[in-house]
Amino acid sequence: MPPLALRKGPGPLRRWVFVIAGVLTCGVYGLAFVVDRFGQRERAVRSDIVVVLGARVLPGGSPSPALRARIEKAVELYHQGIAPRLLFSGGVGVNPPSEARVMKELAVRLGVPEEACLLEEQSHSTEQNARFSTEVLRSLGAKSVVVVSDPYHLLRARQYFRLHGFEVATSPAFLTERNMRLIDRLYWTVREAFALLLHPLVLFAREPS
Repeated sequence: MPPLALRKGPGPLRRWVFVIAGVLTCGVYGLAFVVDRFGQRERAVRSDIVVVLGARVLPGGSPSPALRARIEKAVELYHQGIAPRLLFSGGVGVNPPSEARVMKELAVRLGVPEEACLLEEQSHSTEQNARFSTEVLRSLGAKSVVVVSDPYHLLRARQYFRLHGFEVATSPAFLTERNMRLIDRLYWTVREAFALLLHPLVLFAREPS
């Protein structure tokens, strides 16, 4: 057996695999840090409308904890006078009714007038939230929006709405288990970083001039 000093190191292919793996790892965790820092800051300003992004509906049509937290945050913004209307965005998932309809029903029970609530019930992804909500927003003449979601979700959500030409502020629903429990916060934030890396062009969307 040759002396340790004379043994060959990893071949070129293996070295490139290590390099690429290292770059990807640094990229994911670096972006996860950016995602987390962005989402932990309240950025809501007076806007034309608040858009609330959907989350899971439980059996029987009740909101999941994440969905409830988003609704409660949006209602708080409405009562603060941030915007005169709320647009609830989310289609039917595993359990009916639509996420949007569940959000509206709870918002009305929490004191938001029914006429101030609008629904978008087709979407099943963040990209679709932005695309289908745009149809409603354009019909209202809205140019500025506040997007409400879990903190980890807000950077990607903002970028998708920017792609459709809106001025976008964000407001995090802090009181959700995905944010309050550290292990969940880490999981969802890293997962979100992967989602952003799969759609890198979204990161370059800018505010309309």
